[in-house]
Amino acid sequence: MKKTKEINIFIENTYENFSQLPDMAALTYDSVDMVNRFLDNAEWVQKSCLNGYDFDMLYFDIVLCDDEKIHEINREYRQKDAPTDVITFAIFADSKPEERFIFDNEINLGEIIISLDTALIQSKELHHGNNSFNKELYFLIAHGILHLLGYDHKDEQSLTEMWDIQQQMIDFDKE
Repeated sequence: MKKTKEINIFIENTYENFSQLPDMAALTYDSVDMVNRFLDNAEWVQKSCLNGYDFDMLYFDIVLCDDEKIHEINREYRQKDAPTDVITFAIFADSKPEERFIFDNEINLGEIIISLDTALIQSKELHHGNNSFNKELYFLIAHGILHLLGYDHKDEQSLTEMWDIQQQMIDFDKE
């Protein structure tokens, strides 16, 4: 598989009053780095929705929001009446292979929505073993990226596999 020439990630912050907002440029750069780490592993790519596709660009959006907004989205789209940490709309991966849309060798993977409120709470509770807000945020971004790439966790084994890949995608030395 040919390595992508470009990865475009648009990060939108809808939670302007969040007290621990990360540097958006660094967050974007590090998210691109996570995707590149994924693409550098042929075994992971082979198990993803990108297997067999040639492309020059991947792109997706990340929306940072509060618990109220993610609760609303969770209720409307997943019929779950509670906030959550991350919701992913995997446009490419969730489409049937014959309906996957590639235009000008560009693939739109979809959108990741993350609640900063829940990420902060989970970091304080060491929910995923992350002892800082940034580590939890990066963990959730990597998790969302894997969902965009077609990974899912229907059982404990697949969840553990996803978490292992996430940890390898993240470079915590940047903190």
